[in-house]
Amino acid sequence: MKTYDLAIIGSGMGGSMIASINKDKDVIVFEKDTNLGGCASTFKRFGNYYNTGATTLVGYEKNHPLKEIFDKAKVDLDLKKSDIAIRVIQNNNTIDRVKDFESFLSQIEKVYPNKNNRVFWQKIKELDEKFWKLKNVYYSKYSLSSYKKTLKSVSEIFLTFKFDLLKTAKGFIKATLGNISKEYQNFIDSQLLITLQTTSKDISLLSLALGLAYPFHDVFYVNGGMGSIFDELLKEIETHNKEEVKSIIKENDVYTLKTRKGEYKAKNVVLNSTVFDSAKLFVDEDIKSYYERFSFNDQSAFVIHMTINKKEDLLHHYQIILDKQIPNSISNSFFVSLSSDDDKKMSENGISITISTHTKARFWSNLNKDEYKRQKFITEDFIINSFLENFDNISKEDIQISFSGTAKTFNRFINRDNCGGKAITLKNLFQIPSCKTPFEGLYNVGDTIFAGQGWPGVALGVHVLKEELNG
Repeated sequence: MKTYDLAIIGSGMGGSMIASINKDKDVIVFEKDTNLGGCASTFKRFGNYYNTGATTLVGYEKNHPLKEIFDKAKVDLDLKKSDIAIRVIQNNNTIDRVKDFESFLSQIEKVYPNKNNRVFWQKIKELDEKFWKLKNVYYSKYSLSSYKKTLKSVSEIFLTFKFDLLKTAKGFIKATLGNISKEYQNFIDSQLLITLQTTSKDISLLSLALGLAYPFHDVFYVNGGMGSIFDELLKEIETHNKEEVKSIIKENDVYTLKTRKGEYKAKNVVLNSTVFDSAKLFVDEDIKSYYERFSFNDQSAFVIHMTINKKEDLLHHYQIILDKQIPNSISNSFFVSLSSDDDKKMSENGISITISTHTKARFWSNLNKDEYKRQKFITEDFIINSFLENFDNISKEDIQISFSGTAKTFNRFINRDNCGGKAITLKNLFQIPSCKTPFEGLYNVGDTIFAGQGWPGVALGVHVLKEELNG
């Protein structure tokens, strides 16, 4: 039986990127679903294409890990730069998150005037720029080399940010902006939920900056759907769609992976599954115990997919912030992604829309069948009505198709209830799982390990994993 150099479980962002930069090795990728990409995949239903969840491509710029990975993998993408990263609509006010700082600041001043707006947002931008100029960002464990590189990274971070590292997001907001309105606080926190999966309550100033500053970078729309990224990343890689790995057995220096279709052997295994869902894959009690240490992050997404009979020049991304909580959600906002009207694949039969908000995963899994349907309808109906209230040029009659998904839906197709990773807070900063495990040849990648979620965070984690795999 052939022994692969590298077996990757899951074709999400992390799994696909690490596969793409190891083409010189014998690599095999397993994916439970028909479609590649996990939470960032594109799927077809009722004759239309939809993006599953993640819909923005950020970090595709010089000196960023994502750009380096894509360039090395020779990824050929049809990208369209979004002049407006996100249009935020709140209480009939509009703020466009644009790259140009002065333009953005003038909009903030109109909606939320504050004598220190410039001080606050300039600091956010400066800290973010400093972070992405760091040369040695690294976090890993379980070997002398890993600890040395991590220590070097920590030293560089301390020298760069100094006392700013000790500041909390909550404290910085209070010190610069003062007692801001509930609406301004919601504006800040709703964007952090998208990027960090948490609010400003428990995070550091540096995390606040990284979470709020991403629209100051280039943000791209991907023609043909997000799934086209994964088609490109894995175009020269042996990929087994619709083949779920059921168990992994470690025997000496080789791992045996079992699926319903057969057995495979590999010297190294990279899990693109969440750290919460990995214990069940193993027979070895030590490995099972290692993964069982990580507590489940009970946060997921409620997603609505729609096709509307419109061919209008709408933006690619909107965030709607409401004055009340969404039913069965932990948020009062939702994120709207629309396909470009000239996207031949995604907009063939109308504009493809993905709407998402944050919810608890266990809430949905604990409901019986009838109650699940009822609560799902309540949430879907509320969001669609709120969506229509904020788009005067779209009516209910324009909606050709609509359907929704919960944590249970994600679990059925991509084997995870949790979506978006676990927020890095001041409390869990030194408990973050590393890509390297205590077990020789076993690694992790993705949004539940360093450096968190989103394309920039996962790409940074892939950069570290590449070093661990290749020395």
